[in-house]
Amino acid sequence: MSHQRIASRVTGVSAHVAEHAMTVEQVEARVVASSGGFTPPTGVLGRLTGVRRIHHAGAGTQASDLAATAGRRTLDRLGLEPADVDLLVFASASQDLVEPATSHIVADLLGARCPVMDVKNACNSWLNGVQVAEALIGTGGYQRVLVVTGEMPSRAARWSVRDAAQFVESVPGYTMSDAGAAGLVERAEPGARGEILHRWFGAESRHWSVGQLPAGGTRHPRDLDKTYFVMDGTRLRQAFDSVDVEEIHRALKADGLGVEDFAAVAVHQVAMPYLDVFADRLGLRRDLVVESLPDHGNCASATLPLQWQQIEQRDLARPGEPVLLVGLAGGISVGTMAVRW
Repeated sequence: MSHQRIASRVTGVSAHVAEHAMTVEQVEARVVASSGGFTPPTGVLGRLTGVRRIHHAGAGTQASDLAATAGRRTLDRLGLEPADVDLLVFASASQDLVEPATSHIVADLLGARCPVMDVKNACNSWLNGVQVAEALIGTGGYQRVLVVTGEMPSRAARWSVRDAAQFVESVPGYTMSDAGAAGLVERAEPGARGEILHRWFGAESRHWSVGQLPAGGTRHPRDLDKTYFVMDGTRLRQAFDSVDVEEIHRALKADGLGVEDFAAVAVHQVAMPYLDVFADRLGLRRDLVVESLPDHGNCASATLPLQWQQIEQRDLARPGEPVLLVGLAGGISVGTMAVRW
């Protein structure tokens, strides 16, 4: 007996960056002021990454606050109440606490009383949250799933640097922004706007040590020096270069799609030079790739919904056209999802 797949769509996507903006020049000045003698080369952050500005939340803001703000905006856009949500998924690299799940705090802030869960996979967390929501809707267990993220990488940036080597491994923390995002995944009729047309996920987990925020787990439960994000940029580039882009093409083809079909493309962005290389490897038209990194920094898992919002605000795709989301994350993980605009 054949069973028709239950279609899902993503609607009401909202995203926002935190209120305090800093230029990369101000970031470099803060490092100098905090480091007791170490001075990075002037303008090095902009040259390496293409970032011009980042955003930090205030000291009293938590990841759950950013997620709840985006969740409210999404529900308001759709004319829904928290009681209309069957499941809330907090999908983020950041979290308020190790225990309990941050989704409980977000639900409390929203006034929701539905089941909750956390999904974590570095910068692909929100995309994986949508994947989980679609799969659970497919079982018939849920009708509407609110997928939210609240990213607070500013709390893991190392401002006091002892030497050039420590500065280099800390660079990613200086280019990341605090941000929140949310989207509703719901059961839909085939052909509906926002319908998920394609999904594919892969991982090359042998590269897990390339980028880390080590503290808080069983390996380093109380080591304060491990509370800063560190990354080997060269190894990260090599790790993503090891991704078999032909596997992505095969997965798209299996769903009747090719990279030439998309009206706009959202790609997670760490550095502009690598975005150019990855787009070329995948065969993407560079003018269709939405850029968020220069003016907003690396927003971790909020990046793709932020770019979704930019596609919407700038009318980069017409109704019915497919739009591609490409997730790249530490670990490393890769994911693609296509939706009907």
